[in-house]
Amino acid sequence: MAPALGMSGNRSAVLRPQRLLNQAVVDAGRLVVPSGIGLDSPGVRLRMVARLRQQGLAPEFVLDAFGRVPRHLFVDSAFAPQAYEDTSLPIGHGQTISKPSVVARMLALALQGERARELGHLGRVLEIGTGCGYQAALLACLCRSLTSIERIAPLHQAARRRLEALRSDLNWPLLPRLVHGDGCAGHIGSAPFDTIIAAAGGEEVPEAWRQQLAPGGRLVAPTSVADGSQVLVVIDHHVKDGKSLWTRAQHEGVLFVSLKSGVL
Repeated sequence: MAPALGMSGNRSAVLRPQRLLNQAVVDAGRLVVPSGIGLDSPGVRLRMVARLRQQGLAPEFVLDAFGRVPRHLFVDSAFAPQAYEDTSLPIGHGQTISKPSVVARMLALALQGERARELGHLGRVLEIGTGCGYQAALLACLCRSLTSIERIAPLHQAARRRLEALRSDLNWPLLPRLVHGDGCAGHIGSAPFDTIIAAAGGEEVPEAWRQQLAPGGRLVAPTSVADGSQVLVVIDHHVKDGKSLWTRAQHEGVLFVSLKSGVL
């Protein structure tokens, strides 16, 4: 009985259960490893970075950190598909992870401080409001040492687990020092700081933060204004004739969770 023909009627097109060895070798040489399109793909983060670059929000030094830190690991899995959009997302306990564009802007402002320009990085940093730990991860890529304070115990504990898991991947010289405490008091044990950056806004910048800011240091924090809205406030510590002076400047409007005292 004659062998079955392929659909074209050509005997050479007969289907075989296995390809001939020489053809398999040729095919293998043509294979290209597929590039990932999932959230763990660097390409997804780089598209976010490209959008931030187009907006001119931060220098390449900062954008490189955004390209390294996997934001989707810092949000609940239900919100992971939105992790690389320019949006804030809930992280539980009435708190949020800030929009990438706002974080980039705050980091850029911090790097324009006198001490940061001298060092070429953010130096010794105090972060008020660890939250999920995402901004702490970015800061750890941009500074010499980081102390980050969170008042809500479950957020503090979850951030610690995430940052410990990422340490080797991001090659930090030191793991950020995470503190469960009242951010309004700063952290006198680690002061003075070259940079202080807050992820929560109150009616005024606490005096403790100013007093823990090193000469040449810069503080960036959301602060309420007369109409109840928030703006980014930058405070610089100068020393003139042996006396400390603080200058203050207001920048664009923002929307952060309220700064609260005490611990939970």
